[in-house]
Amino acid sequence: MPRNKYPEETERKIMETALRLFLDKGYEQTTVLDIIANLGGLTRGAFYHHFKSKDALLEAILEKYSNGSDVYEKAMTANVPNGLERIKLALKLALESNVSSNESIAIIGMVMSLLATPYFFTQRHKWMIEDSKVFAKMIEEGMSDGSIKKGNAKLMSELMMLLINHWTMPTIYPCTKEELLIKGEMIVQILAGIGFPVIDDEIEKLFFQTMDAIEWSTPV
Repeated sequence: MPRNKYPEETERKIMETALRLFLDKGYEQTTVLDIIANLGGLTRGAFYHHFKSKDALLEAILEKYSNGSDVYEKAMTANVPNGLERIKLALKLALESNVSSNESIAIIGMVMSLLATPYFFTQRHKWMIEDSKVFAKMIEEGMSDGSIKKGNAKLMSELMMLLINHWTMPTIYPCTKEELLIKGEMIVQILAGIGFPVIDDEIEKLFFQTMDAIEWSTPV
């Protein structure tokens, strides 16, 4: 087999094809053979040359379409009054990106459905830990300038990430949309109660806009 002169193009084709199938059929229902069958002549060997498994392919897709690093970079370099406002900016940028396109909404919906699978839940938790380290640095800035109450920045960051990214996910903790609204109000009170009033009206509104755009069923 001749050497592929354009490996990046091949990877892009595999990722775009897989994403389309994941969104159309569902991640669990899509097999590697399904992906290969839609690659227009690429072989199974070519697939495994670039991705060792379907799970590894999913990780690459989510990394490509994730706005995390860009959001953090913009927030960390932005001219803001204090550390608290820097964190608010990071959250707003991330949420605005979520509702910016139908593809973004579709990917979020796919991620939500995948949270019920042990492998993806574990992987996402690892990503959350890394994200929490970035937010901890912003919290430390807020503690230094007085916009956030003195405390343990690491634990504050971890708590925020758990509440926002786990407790509000109906595929982890089944709830109705009415209950989700109550959860939002409780998160505001919890974080404000420890001297970390990071969730303002705009962030709440953007979060619920995202959830409203995603199709998810009410638990029985």
